[in-house]
Amino acid sequence: MADFILSGFGDEIADALDTQMAVMGRLGIRHLELRGIDGRNISTFTAQEAPALYGRLKARGFRASALGTPIGKIGIDEPFEEHLAMMRRMLDVAEEMECPYLRIFSFFIPEGDDPAKHRDEVMRRMEAFVTAAQGRKARLLHENEKHIYGDIPERCDDLFNTFGDGLGQTYDPSNFVQCSVDNKQAFLLLKDRIDYMHIKDSVYPERMGGRDHGFEEVSDAHRPAGEGDGNVLWILSELQRMDYAGFLSIEPHLTNNPAVPGTGEDKFVAAYEALHGLMETL
Repeated sequence: MADFILSGFGDEIADALDTQMAVMGRLGIRHLELRGIDGRNISTFTAQEAPALYGRLKARGFRASALGTPIGKIGIDEPFEEHLAMMRRMLDVAEEMECPYLRIFSFFIPEGDDPAKHRDEVMRRMEAFVTAAQGRKARLLHENEKHIYGDIPERCDDLFNTFGDGLGQTYDPSNFVQCSVDNKQAFLLLKDRIDYMHIKDSVYPERMGGRDHGFEEVSDAHRPAGEGDGNVLWILSELQRMDYAGFLSIEPHLTNNPAVPGTGEDKFVAAYEALHGLMETL
C-alpha cells in the first residue's frame, strides 16, 4: 500500500527556521528537507552544531527527511577535494540528526560540450562520493538537474547502473521538463530506482534558461504541481500503483511566477494546495 509522506523546502517560506516550522506545521507537514536555515546553507553546518539543530526540530515535532545539500553542484572542471570534504562532513551531520538521506548532484558540464567527453571524470568523482558513504547511515540520493551530467534519464540510468545500491535517486519531474524530457518516458526508465520525490512542475521552455544555483534565480517556467508539463498526477498515480512508501518533498520554485502572488509563505501554501488537490484526485 502506498504511503506518501509530505516534506518540503522550508527555506522557500522564509529564512528563519522557526517560521518554516510554524507554516509547515499548520499544513500538517512534519518533515523538512533542510537547505536554508536562518540564512545559512545546510552545507556550512558541522557535526558539533547538528545536535542543537536537531533539538530545535524535535522540540516542534519535526524530523529531517533529507539534507538538501549542493554537493556536486559545481563544474566538472572545478576543484573537487573541498567538495568531497564537505560531503564527509554532511554525512556526519546527517548521522547526528538521524537523517536518512543526503542529496547530491553529478557536476555541471561546460556549455556546448558533449557530456560523454566528461563521463570518466564524473564517474571518478561520483565513485569517491559513494566510497566515502559506504558504511554510513545516510543514503546518497542523486537528483536530476539541468546542465549536470545526470540531467536526462539515460545518463541518470548510467549513474545508477554504475554504482548499484551505492547511489539512490531523488526524482524531480520539473527538472526533467526544464531539460525538454518527457516525464512518462523518464519515469518508466527510472521508476525502480526512485527513493525520494521532489514535487514541483514546469512548462517546457522555448529555450534553456540559466543555470539554477538557487531558487531565488529560477525561471518563471515553474508551476504548482499539475499545472505544467511534468505529468505529476500521472507520476503520483504510478507511484500509488507501485505502493511507493516514501517522501514527497514540496519544492515550489515559484519565486518568479507572477501567477502565484504573495510572500514565500503564500507561494509555499499554493504549492502544497496543488499537491493536496492531486492527492485528493487519486
